[in-house]
Amino acid sequence: MTTSVTGARLPPLTASVRYIRSLGKESAADVLARARASGRFAVQPRCGVGDHDAMRGLLVELAEGGAPDLLTLTIDSHTRLGRFEQARRLAHLSPRELNGYPLVAHGWRRGRDLNESVTAPLQIRHGSPDARLMFETAVASGITSFEGGGISYNLPYSKNVPLADSLAAWEAVDRRCGELADLGVVVDRELFGTLTAVLVPPSVSLAISVLEALFAARAGVRCISVAYPQGGQLAQDVAALRAIPLLAERYLPPGVDVHPVLHEFMGVFPRERAHAEDLILYGALVTRLGGASKLLTKTYQEAYGIPDAAANVAGIRLAQRARSPLLGFLAADEEAAGRELEWILAEVAEIVEPLLDRADTRAAVIEAFADGRLDIPFSASTQARSEVIPRRDPTGAIRYLSAGRLPLSAGTLRRHREQLDAGQGETPSMGSLLSELTRDINYFPLLFGESTTPGGAPGAAPGEQADAPRRNLRRTQ
Repeated sequence: MTTSVTGARLPPLTASVRYIRSLGKESAADVLARARASGRFAVQPRCGVGDHDAMRGLLVELAEGGAPDLLTLTIDSHTRLGRFEQARRLAHLSPRELNGYPLVAHGWRRGRDLNESVTAPLQIRHGSPDARLMFETAVASGITSFEGGGISYNLPYSKNVPLADSLAAWEAVDRRCGELADLGVVVDRELFGTLTAVLVPPSVSLAISVLEALFAARAGVRCISVAYPQGGQLAQDVAALRAIPLLAERYLPPGVDVHPVLHEFMGVFPRERAHAEDLILYGALVTRLGGASKLLTKTYQEAYGIPDAAANVAGIRLAQRARSPLLGFLAADEEAAGRELEWILAEVAEIVEPLLDRADTRAAVIEAFADGRLDIPFSASTQARSEVIPRRDPTGAIRYLSAGRLPLSAGTLRRHREQLDAGQGETPSMGSLLSELTRDINYFPLLFGESTTPGGAPGAAPGEQADAPRRNLRRTQ
């Protein structure tokens, strides 16, 4: 047995498996498989507060008001970073100061209380480079879906955690998933392809997810969700979602169930409610057209900070309307989506296949990030070079203004230059480039004709995303 920070001993794995079976509820993997079979994507909101009773009340309110297919425990920053004692102290003295639910501090018995309060399965979303104790607590709580990975939950969130450490910690989590699968409980492991959520090129997102999925599958994970962040251009987003099962077939061993997942637009949201709701519905339609198994929803309050329960319910119900059989006439531009799919598959191959040729894939990944052959844009981590500079082309699709040291072919780089506006392929001044990137990040508010603040963000919460290029671009100049 392992002892948690609350002093309560965690039950053995076999006892947790018995508890999960006794709940009599679908697992997250069951929900995803049913959604795929029915052609009606599952819907999941984000939510997380520090106080236990408030967290239970929020889950019940979302379940009763929106009937989502899955529900979320978003974990607080202290727990994410392993500061369990700080999280425990605040959970007892001032839970409102926490920006999520401190699962490890509250303990697995309270986790079970949350699980038993709703019929939908729960997922843990957090952002930790080392989630081993959090995972053990989640399993003891009966939770059957756990997000993250050694790359995607390190580089976007941490300043200086060595990749070797985070990859090793997440391998331990994935091996535990393999043990659970052998005991008859399949845990859905969702990979955070959203990364920094700021103009992430599809091939970067999917290349990272392919590598994390490969590590997870080798460790014994049986169900993998690959999350892709909505970029904003329909053909490109639909193609990226459709690429996920093709990449799984190409690179993963047999016997692994893989589900495409869309995160509704993670960038700067419009302030006006009608505009925000248009964007929410648009994301849900992209989910449908791309054949994703699940959608992570947003709310009309997104530009202002953490949404209240009523706004969250409204976002769930609006997204669900995209599943209507009356919308069967809708279709993507198949010619455009087909071209994008071909390009994405080729770019992912150019990025990952040199690494897969190495005997030690993990060492190859660590070396590739060190020298820039793997990279993500606008990362605050010292483990990434952040030399990739994305831009939107005239259609709104995300292209490479600079691919940094990614091993993309000359033909691929030439195509990206041609797809960008004339003059954008040249290296602009720092001030000019920051201005152009800010416009790209503010794509949807500007599309709706909304004004933006000088910092580029129309609201306080997304402003950090708009400022990310300003914080990190100097590393690339």
